[in-house]
Amino acid sequence: MVGKKIPRSPLAPEHFPKLAEIAELGLNVFETGSRYRGRDDLLVITLPAKASIAGVFTKSSMPSAAVDLCKEHLSQSKGRVRAIIINAGIANAFTGKQGQASAETVTAACASLLGVEPHHVYMASTGVIGEDLDPSPLVSAMMSGLDKSEDNQDWLSAAEAICTTDTFAKGATGAAKFGKHRVSINVIAKGSGMVAPDMATMLAFGFTDAAIPAGLLQKIIRDINEESFNAITVDGDTSTSDTLLFCATGEKPLGGAALRSVNDPRLAAFKKELKRIMQDAAIQVASDGEGASKLMTIEVSGAANDASARKIALAIGNSPLVKTAVAGEDANWGRIVMAVGKSGERADRDLLNIKIGGHHVARKGRAINGYDETLVAAHMREARIKLEINVGVGKGRARVWACDLTHGYISINADYRS
Repeated sequence: MVGKKIPRSPLAPEHFPKLAEIAELGLNVFETGSRYRGRDDLLVITLPAKASIAGVFTKSSMPSAAVDLCKEHLSQSKGRVRAIIINAGIANAFTGKQGQASAETVTAACASLLGVEPHHVYMASTGVIGEDLDPSPLVSAMMSGLDKSEDNQDWLSAAEAICTTDTFAKGATGAAKFGKHRVSINVIAKGSGMVAPDMATMLAFGFTDAAIPAGLLQKIIRDINEESFNAITVDGDTSTSDTLLFCATGEKPLGGAALRSVNDPRLAAFKKELKRIMQDAAIQVASDGEGASKLMTIEVSGAANDASARKIALAIGNSPLVKTAVAGEDANWGRIVMAVGKSGERADRDLLNIKIGGHHVARKGRAINGYDETLVAAHMREARIKLEINVGVGKGRARVWACDLTHGYISINADYRS
């Protein structure tokens, strides 16, 4: 949305967190004017030669040129990376051969400036679909001041530069034991609408100073992604541009025997903290859903398996009727029953249990006798809503995060290109 100020989400954190410094990593932001005026809209991240990278991307059959390029470079480089370029405002999706050429031009220019191989440079684009991306403003901006220095680590400016309809910059940070070292982990993300990742216009970028081989890093990120960025939904629409890239700079080696398995116990603390941080960032995306006023945590248990539980949870989180009931603070649990039924997954109607805010509203397929809606109604007035559903057929479990649906969503998207 050009030139229009969107009110800050009521679910936004009070402050952007202070992200840790990661040695040998540089953050460069630029105002290119390619779509926006008076704000930074290009981020270039530089990394050391020993860095490794992992990536997870949209499963949309209409991927952007940047997604195609990242997949190709990930394969060609065998998980090596020297830079990541992110532009906001133009998604460079559905732009044919011209879009491919633009992405290649921008990454090749960056590679030339840094003196590295072109396939060691990755790109992500977010914004309007169907508009050609002119590479000239991006290339000119990089030529004017691409800094290879690791001293430039303004994480807030970096997170702000990649935003489109976001109302706040998103970041999460932490640290974990890694052999004899304590390593840092940072994640920045953007996303507000077109969010139902299937790996919305959702982009996320993570970094650690740990030394982790690219193959193992890919497996770790793929698994944790399922419980973080792949466990959120705003509107049920999967973006053409969904990209998660995670880099390990290799500054702090583990020591001892080489890492060969994601199940190596020496990785346990790192994986646990990484999951917490990625979930933190993912929840921030769900909390910034366009027009959102409430965040829903939806926990499904008793399903045939975990995948089935996930589908049921997403059916609830994506239901316009559930989302509008939450927006209106209406404890209409019949809409939850509807969403479970429409999911197409196994569920036992006569064993279905539902809790809202920890209060039982239905048990064994019936409303609770003497059910007093007062406590549930009070919970519905809160900003964070918890729904728990047991479908009574197995041991499958899943948790997803979603937001409500308000008039604000319509206003923002009706005016998106204005």
